[in-house]
Amino acid sequence: MRVLGLDPGLRHTGWGIIEVAGNRLAHVADGVAHAPVDLSLAERLVALFRQLGDVLDRFRPDEAAVEETFVNKNAASTLRLGLARGVALLAPAERGLPVAEYSANLIKKSVVGAGHAGKQQVQLMVRRLLPGCAIAEPDAADALAVAICHAHHAATMHAISRARSLAQ
Repeated sequence: MRVLGLDPGLRHTGWGIIEVAGNRLAHVADGVAHAPVDLSLAERLVALFRQLGDVLDRFRPDEAAVEETFVNKNAASTLRLGLARGVALLAPAERGLPVAEYSANLIKKSVVGAGHAGKQQVQLMVRRLLPGCAIAEPDAADALAVAICHAHHAATMHAISRARSLAQ
C-alpha cells in the first residue's frame, strides 16, 4: 500500500509518500507545496490544490492521511489553516482515495511514543523509521509522520474490516 501523508498549512503544506508492506515501511518521496504570500487567499488555495494534484498524479498513492487542525489562540489563523486543510482533504478525495484524519498528539504518539514530542524528536524518529530518507524541510517530516501514523492505524482498521466481513 502506498500512503500519502499531508501536513496542511496555508503557506507550506508538507507531503510525504511511503510504501507499506506488512510491518515494513519505505520512504518513497517527500516535499512541500508552497503558496506564495503575495497571492490572494483563493489563489493560494488553488496553488496548493494544483501542487498536491501533481504529487497525486506522480506518485499514485492508495490512501491518504491528513493532520487535524488544532485550535490556536488566534481564531482568524485557525480559520485560514482550516481552509488549507480543506484543500488537503479535497485533493486526494477528489481522486477517489480514502482519506483518514489524525490528531497531532496521536501522530506524535504513533511515531515517537509520546503525544507531546517536539519537532526534533519527530524528525529523528521519522529518519530512524525510514532509513535513507533525506528530509528536505520540517513540514515534509511532519507529513511523513502522518503517513507513518496512518500505516500503523490503517493495518488495524483493515484487519477489523476483514474480520467483520468474514463474520457475516
